[in-house]
Amino acid sequence: MTAAGARARVRAELTREIVEAARRHLATDGAAGLSLRAVARELGMASSAVYRYFASRDELLTALIIDAYDALGEAAERAEEAVERADLRGRWLATCRAARTWAIANPHEYALVYGSPVPGYAAPERTIGPASRVGELLCRVVADGVDAGVVDPAPDGPGADDLLVPDVVERFGLPAGLGSRVVTAWSSLYGAIGFEVFGQTRNVVADHERHFDATAHRLATLVGLP
Repeated sequence: MTAAGARARVRAELTREIVEAARRHLATDGAAGLSLRAVARELGMASSAVYRYFASRDELLTALIIDAYDALGEAAERAEEAVERADLRGRWLATCRAARTWAIANPHEYALVYGSPVPGYAAPERTIGPASRVGELLCRVVADGVDAGVVDPAPDGPGADDLLVPDVVERFGLPAGLGSRVVTAWSSLYGAIGFEVFGQTRNVVADHERHFDATAHRLATLVGLP
């Protein structure tokens, strides 16, 4: 290995260690309390050394956010890929269940991306792609249903998609008219997951898994999946 290659390998390893330490701090301090100095202390590094890998707390937060979105997206994509392509409702349910399973297993990372905004932090544009992975997957299932002739693409009413950002329907590969309905289902999915992860359904829901499955089925019906 060349000297340059060795340096790159060491840098990649230290970057990974910093991110993993920061992820642990999410569990104890929350995203708003994340501190590069605290991460440096845990790793036995000078704070100045950490700044050579991440120029600011916000840059480290961005890395954590992208990692969380990508991990969630990968879990959903693996689950959806395992289902027969013609089984549209099965693909939808697999995506929803995988998102819930990941969130329950990683509550602090879920809170980072779907909980309270971090004061003073503005997510950069490069988080948009990772953040869209699950939504794009759900849209693909619906679009496949339209292509197969089993999902009615008729809009909910005149101007239904006018409520959305221009071109978002085309960007997600949906026919005009379905966008608003799918966004409602998408946001309802994360609402159901968030209520469970953050304890809002404690003493309300007796069987969270079955309740979530019923919710996912209702959302599949909402978007017209057979």
